[in-house]
Amino acid sequence: MDRSNGYEGVAREFLTGRGGPQSSRIGATSIREWARQLTPGVTVLDLGCGSGIPTTETLIDEGLSVHAVDAAPSFVEAFQRRFPNVPVVCEPVEDSSFFGRRFDAVLAWGLIFLLESSTQEALIRRFADALKPEGRLLFTSPPQAITWNDAMTGQESRSLGADAYRRLLAEAGFTVLDEYEDEGENHYYDAIRNRE
Repeated sequence: MDRSNGYEGVAREFLTGRGGPQSSRIGATSIREWARQLTPGVTVLDLGCGSGIPTTETLIDEGLSVHAVDAAPSFVEAFQRRFPNVPVVCEPVEDSSFFGRRFDAVLAWGLIFLLESSTQEALIRRFADALKPEGRLLFTSPPQAITWNDAMTGQESRSLGADAYRRLLAEAGFTVLDEYEDEGENHYYDAIRNRE
């Protein structure tokens, strides 16, 4: 059973294109601006890290300590070759122990909408458990409630929509600080975990 939402099956194509060294770098600027709001050296959990390009690479360039999770074995192998000193595990985010610790920030770029609706809701609650008080969360998903087929895997993707994400974040103890879009029209939810 493929727990990578179809990405292991298209890993070769992904790693030579969108997730390879010559990738478009869409999102890198937005991730960099977010990372610069964090204190250098803090720990960031990169969920659905893929090959680490451009997400993990950008976080490391900004002086952050990264831990990463991805469910596609081929992506994790590529990640380990690029970033041999960064802790990474190969497991689905919905089953991950998140290294059994809390982080200062969590990034989930291009991931959450690949999951079933109930899994997305559960993951948002788990974000709160994975973050220290006042920890930062950044994830992407379209602002409209919509279902579509992923361009690479053909599998169904779904956005719960901005209203639902805002509600779920508030219920999980987050305050949404900002929402914005990057050059690839990825919609970002930038939130902070409330104090306990």
